[in-house]
Amino acid sequence: MSSVASEAAAEGFLTRFGSKPEGVWSAPGRVNLIGEHTDYNEGFVLPFAINRRTFAALGLRTDGIARVASSFTDEVVEIELAKISNQSVAGWSGYPLGVAWALIQAGAKPQGFDLFVDSNVPVGAGLSSSAAIECSVALGLNDLWGSGLAKSALAKIGQRAENEIVGAPTGIMDQTASLFGVLDHVVFLDCRSLVAEAIPLGLKRAGLEIVVMDTKVSHRLVDGGYAARRAACESGARELGVSSLRDLETADLNRAKQLLDPVVFKRVSHVVTENARVVETVQLLKDSGPLAIGAQLYASHESMRDDFEISIEELDCAVEVSLSSGAIGARMTGGGFGGAAIALIETSKIAALEEAVAKEFADLGFAKPELFSVFADDGARRES
Repeated sequence: MSSVASEAAAEGFLTRFGSKPEGVWSAPGRVNLIGEHTDYNEGFVLPFAINRRTFAALGLRTDGIARVASSFTDEVVEIELAKISNQSVAGWSGYPLGVAWALIQAGAKPQGFDLFVDSNVPVGAGLSSSAAIECSVALGLNDLWGSGLAKSALAKIGQRAENEIVGAPTGIMDQTASLFGVLDHVVFLDCRSLVAEAIPLGLKRAGLEIVVMDTKVSHRLVDGGYAARRAACESGARELGVSSLRDLETADLNRAKQLLDPVVFKRVSHVVTENARVVETVQLLKDSGPLAIGAQLYASHESMRDDFEISIEELDCAVEVSLSSGAIGARMTGGGFGGAAIALIETSKIAALEEAVAKEFADLGFAKPELFSVFADDGARRES
């Protein structure tokens, strides 16, 4: 599959630019098993790279111009590298052009390039199609420009592109999962130290799969909801006298409740309890395997629904139907306000789950969801 998709990206490059690319690089989307909105609070997250990838075909130019094209639009965006800014770029091209800008800011010696992007990571589903673009392009430009940056530095490049050029105040989880993914493992990331540990997931051995339920309600992280949640977290940390919410334990929540505005307290409560759930989930995976983590997944969803208030009716519906269809656990995943939920479920029950979710969505008048299984895959790599 990967080689076919890589060849398709190279063909797309040839069609658009009239020459062959110098290489094709790919990076996966990600599912966050648990640990939502903890990353920018210096907490813990547990994502994994998925078997849906973005392919970046790249070729160098002899001038200082970048030309960016893709399989999902006829448009070719052309800009001088020196003129890339958050004012001069817009739309999806902001992700790859932002990466080029961030690499230059980090000291890379830039050269003009042509880029063709092809992807099978769903957009707007909370599976981090943006990080898949950023990481495939970062890996490719790092090679072609001879920058020699480590993957951990490239994760920061992707995050900076998203923060400063695209304007989405995201943390570093998505890029880290996309770059450091390992087959059949989750990535336990400490977002303060940026130390990442691969933890065996063991789904196949347990007869389980993870089903993504894309509600088709597209979320936009650059809209105000995400920024408002982040601002509340920073306000709570300030009022409680800590540098970030990572410094709080669940035992501190009683004191926090006395001191904080009720809405800010709810946001803080989610982050503090979510960090604890991530640590618990890692221990359960190590000790007992994936059959033991269902309660943590659902508790995470309840916290996002009630305390962080980022779920929507479609996500709640997908989660509840999953549990009534025999899922071990289920939760919304990603930034919220739309996107996807995941269900951890026995392979033998997937067909019934798909039927039940489709029926319930139809009965409630929701858009038709898309359901598909994913597995934990390897991270970003050079394909050709």
